[in-house]
Amino acid sequence: MIDDIFVFDCVIHLHDMSNENLNPSRYDSTYVRDMQVGMGEMLRQVHGGDLDYATRTSVEDMHRLVFEESPTDMAMAQVVPVFDWYPDFWAPVDLQHAMAAAYPDKVLFCGGVDPSFRGLSFALEEIERQRTELGAVSFKFYNAHIEGPWSCDDPDLAYPLYEKCREVGVNVIQFHKGIPFGTDNLEWGRPNDLQAACRDFPDMNFVMHHLAVPYFDETVAIAGRFPNLYLALSANLAFAAIAPRQVQWQLGNLLAKVGVDKLLYGSEAALAGPPAPYLRAFMDLQIPDDLCDGWGLPKITHDDRRKILGANFARLMGVEIPDPART
Repeated sequence: MIDDIFVFDCVIHLHDMSNENLNPSRYDSTYVRDMQVGMGEMLRQVHGGDLDYATRTSVEDMHRLVFEESPTDMAMAQVVPVFDWYPDFWAPVDLQHAMAAAYPDKVLFCGGVDPSFRGLSFALEEIERQRTELGAVSFKFYNAHIEGPWSCDDPDLAYPLYEKCREVGVNVIQFHKGIPFGTDNLEWGRPNDLQAACRDFPDMNFVMHHLAVPYFDETVAIAGRFPNLYLALSANLAFAAIAPRQVQWQLGNLLAKVGVDKLLYGSEAALAGPPAPYLRAFMDLQIPDDLCDGWGLPKITHDDRRKILGANFARLMGVEIPDPART
C-alpha cells in the first residue's frame, strides 16, 4: 500500500529479449528489441541501478522490482502477444505464467494470442489452453503487428476471439493501442476499431492500454461514450516523475471526460523500472489551477487516487481488497 491505498498494478511484463532469444530470420528483431528497451530508459533512470532486467527479466527480478522495492499489493502479468521475434516463441506466455504460479496470492495471469501467428484456429485453441491449463483470467491482443495487422472489429477474425473468451469464462479482454513496435504502421494502432467491438459485445469488458498515444483525443472521445471500455494508464502515469505537465493535462481530461471509475494504473515494469518512484510522484501530483480555471479540468482527490491505483481494477477482476484494519 501507499498512503493507505491498495495498489493493484494492472500490467507487468517479464521479458526475454536477450540476444540468444532473438529470431535471426527476422531482419528487425534486434532493432525492435533495442527500441523497446530504449523507450523505458528515461523512466528507469529515475530509479537508477542495474538495468539488465529490462532485457531479460526473471521471476525473482520482477518480484524484487514490483513487490520488494515498491509498495505494490497485487499485479497482473500480461503476455505481449508478438511471437515471431523469438525462437522460443512461447517465452512471453511461459514467463508471465511462471510469475503468477510463483506468487499466486499476488499475481494474476493474463494470456495472449495473435491470430496472425499460425492462424485463427490456433489462436482459439491457445485461448482454451491458456485458460484451462494455465489459469488465464484475461487475454491481451496486439492487432497492429506487421506480420498480419487485423482490425478489432473484424467479424470474421476478431469476433471469434472474443466469443471464445466468453465461452471459457473470461470477460476482460485487453488491447495494446498506439505506441507502435518497430516499423509497424502508426495508424494500425488507432483505437477507433474498438467502438463496434464494445457495442457488439456489451457483456465483455474492454481495456485499452497506453491511452493509444498519439491518438489521445480519439481515446477520450471513445472511452467517454462506451461504458464497457476501460483505460489502462500503462506507463502513462510513470511520466509524472519526469513530465508532470503532460500527466496533469492527460489525467485532468480523463477525469473530466471519461470518469475516474474507468481508469486503471499500470506500471509496465520491468521496462519502466521499479514502480516506487512513479507511485510517489503520482501521489504528489496535483492538477494546477491554470488547467482547472482555464480548461475546466477537475482537481484530483485522494479517492480518485484510491480508485485509479487499485480499487477499479480489483472491481473489474472480482478481487476483494483486504480491509487494512483487519490486516
